[in-house]
Amino acid sequence: MKLRTLFLAAVVAGLGINPARSADVDPLWPADSQQVMKLNIRQILESDIIKKYALAQIKQAMEGKDAQKMMKDLGLDPLKDIDTLSGGLWGDDPKDMHGLVILRGKFDPAKLFEAIDKAIQKDGDKISIVKEGDTKLVKIVADNIPEPLYATMADDKTILVASDKKIVMAGVKAADTKAKSAIKADLVELVKAMDDKASMFFCGLSSGKVGEIPPNPIFDDVEKLKKQLESMQSSSMTLRVTGDVSMELMMSMKSTDSADDFGTTVKELLDKARVFLPIIAMQAPQAKAIVDDLKKNLGSKVDGKNIKMNVKISGDAIGKAVGAEE
Repeated sequence: MKLRTLFLAAVVAGLGINPARSADVDPLWPADSQQVMKLNIRQILESDIIKKYALAQIKQAMEGKDAQKMMKDLGLDPLKDIDTLSGGLWGDDPKDMHGLVILRGKFDPAKLFEAIDKAIQKDGDKISIVKEGDTKLVKIVADNIPEPLYATMADDKTILVASDKKIVMAGVKAADTKAKSAIKADLVELVKAMDDKASMFFCGLSSGKVGEIPPNPIFDDVEKLKKQLESMQSSSMTLRVTGDVSMELMMSMKSTDSADDFGTTVKELLDKARVFLPIIAMQAPQAKAIVDDLKKNLGSKVDGKNIKMNVKISGDAIGKAVGAEE
């Protein structure tokens, strides 16, 4: 058995295959989390497609005088010092969600707080420092957010942001005590089914509660769609940015019957999308290659209680859309 394992490992290495790895459960995700997400910023920046079509423009933008000053003040190089952005969210109303956002990388706390002090001198009505015990929190007020945001550093590799001081402080405590994750077992199971090497993943448990869906030309029967969504138990999404861009979406239903029923609706929606896609190509001719890929690679299927959707856009199509290839 050992020799067989070694042989398979050698074959994988020899073929250059990069196997998926089960995602880790972040111990700082709040216990109340119903959905979690992780964005692998470093992996995206190092992907072939970004290097080929976007990295030069990103670097050029960062060479500007204002950008250079900001990076120096913050002691931060976004291309080197930021690794991942993740979060744990909960709430039945999309307009009233709660959660904790976690930014991981390499940070300089002294420079960050020095930059914040300068910002306070300039915009004291929008940014301030509040204290919870020995912890300094940055309070941010903005016109485009309904309530203040609070941010702090759990350590020199972790920045925490939430709309509630208690949520931030719970994250700080979890980091200090190195507590184990307290999220629901069903959510843990979903996370472990995700690919940790993906550019982004999202997964979440469904509460069975669906808000109002306004009438629109896409859905012929809004009430039917609402009832179908109420039968959804969980959903997940995986985005991969490599030499191409692909996305996989899975929705798990209460029964095979509800999966078949909703699967039919999903297929009808995708068929409608294929009808409208050529209109996009007519209005934006440079997007024709992407539209062609979408028409060809946009699909769905029902597998037991699960509805699976997938789409892929080739690097060549993206290159043509950005004018990099003829």
